Amino acid sequence: MATTRTTFTVDHALAEQARQLGVNISAAARAGVESAVRHALAMADRAAYERHPEKIDGFWAEAEAWGDE
Repeated sequence: MATTRTTFTVDHALAEQARQLGVNISAAARAGVESAVRHALAMADRAAYERHPEKIDGFWAEAEAWGDE
């Protein structure tokens, strides 16, 4: 997997607290970005569905009946 190096700033007190607690800031940042991207994708999917909701299609009721034969 290719990676991209990035830099961000963290409040000094928060960084010190993370160090004292043994929190890997880089790993925590990666996990946070992953979570934010998953959330943004889910919101984009929901917005797309709300713009173009599914419509009831009578075909599927007949298709399900085929299995009963």
